[in-house]
Amino acid sequence: MRTAYSVADVRAAERELMARLPEGALMQRAAAGLAAVCVRLLSGARGVYGSRVVLLVGSGDNGGDALYAGARLARRGAAVGAVLLSPERAHAGGLAALRAAGGTVVADAERAVIRADLVVDGIVGIGGRGGLRPRAAQLAALAAESATVVAVDLPSGVDADTGEVPGEAVRADVTVTFGAYKPGLLIDPARERAGVVHHVGIGLAPAAEPAAEALQHADVARLLPVPSAESDKYRRGVVGVVAGSARYPGAAVLAVAGALRGGAGAVRYVGPAADAVLARFPETLVHAGPPHRAGRVQAWVIGPGLGDEADAMDDVLAAEVPVLVDADGLRFLTPERVRARTAGTLLTPHAGEAAALLGGDRAAVEAGRLRAARELAAAFGATVLLKGSTTLVADAAGPVRVNPTGTGWLATAGSGDVLSGLTGSLLAAGLPARAAASAGAYLHGLAARFAAGPDGAPVTATQVAGRLAAAWRDVGRRTPRPGGAGR
Repeated sequence: MRTAYSVADVRAAERELMARLPEGALMQRAAAGLAAVCVRLLSGARGVYGSRVVLLVGSGDNGGDALYAGARLARRGAAVGAVLLSPERAHAGGLAALRAAGGTVVADAERAVIRADLVVDGIVGIGGRGGLRPRAAQLAALAAESATVVAVDLPSGVDADTGEVPGEAVRADVTVTFGAYKPGLLIDPARERAGVVHHVGIGLAPAAEPAAEALQHADVARLLPVPSAESDKYRRGVVGVVAGSARYPGAAVLAVAGALRGGAGAVRYVGPAADAVLARFPETLVHAGPPHRAGRVQAWVIGPGLGDEADAMDDVLAAEVPVLVDADGLRFLTPERVRARTAGTLLTPHAGEAAALLGGDRAAVEAGRLRAARELAAAFGATVLLKGSTTLVADAAGPVRVNPTGTGWLATAGSGDVLSGLTGSLLAAGLPARAAASAGAYLHGLAARFAAGPDGAPVTATQVAGRLAAAWRDVGRRTPRPGGAGR
């Protein structure tokens, strides 16, 4: 699992470690890791010797890391120049090391940046707040147009704790982060500015709980339900799907498609699109409704393509089983209705739906995804899967989970319906809401990658559903595990 820690917790871990190390040792570790990544990047282009490297140096420790790394590159034959954005506050030891290695302080910053092969962003550290100042922003924009940009710890101008970008910020090709991931490296819009992230271990061991975490294949494999020899369809779980309408019958088909591939033993469909569902998936158990008369289920999914058909919502919310509410179903919710439930509730909004639930606007949600997910979970007393460029899972139980899979091609009609069915099926199979949401988002994103192919291509929701089995096999194949549904 990839874990990310708040700035305060990283700082505390740094202080604890520095108290046990010789003075400057921690910065030297960071500089060595940063230089090693830069060497690899330059070696893949024109080589280190004779390459042109520019350091954008601010007043903090990130500037010191950049200067010491620049000294290492200069000793290998690179032409290294430092642009000192706050000359009177530049790290004295790092600057002396750079000069001793043959590096220089740049007089014509713009010309140096335009001619550079590699630009190192050491402007602002993890404690920075607000966007870049105009001079730094101008140089960062030039660097993005003309060179490979490497950020020190995280791109300057982004918020390390939230992933927000409150103003102008560096757009890096590579970020070299030290000791621990920061939430801003995992969560958009900051994540998109970090490029490829390299983690360099420097001996940090934060004692606090992570602020965010991203599951990997092995973590998801441990969550997925596997039937035992004694399983039957009811023991594996039955998921009920209330979706579709006369106007949107396809939403029902897509939600059922996801549910059938989510590990539950059976899918019950309730709604007006029964003919369309059965034509595509004859294994579905259909019922005219109301939901409480459809038969036993272990979880309900309600909302995709529901339109204005709100009659079933009271029925489903009254059920003493987990309920996933998506799409049109979210319009009929209030915090009071959700908090009154005795079983778990999982809400799966996109940014526009989240904004409506919070009484705000979509742009604010997209700019502050972490804040929005936490606020929704707290307000409704529910688990929230906030869909988007970074899909987040939040509840009151622990760190926010960040989904690392997916592709921009998932922004296509019906893909959320597939995700709802898949995740609801995992709920019915026995996974808690947090685990079901995390595993569902991971598999869904992985299936979309498979559908898009290695070079990337447009995909449809039907294609994503069709690749869920491949995603499931890919996760399971890498991590053998015993059976069991509720882990």
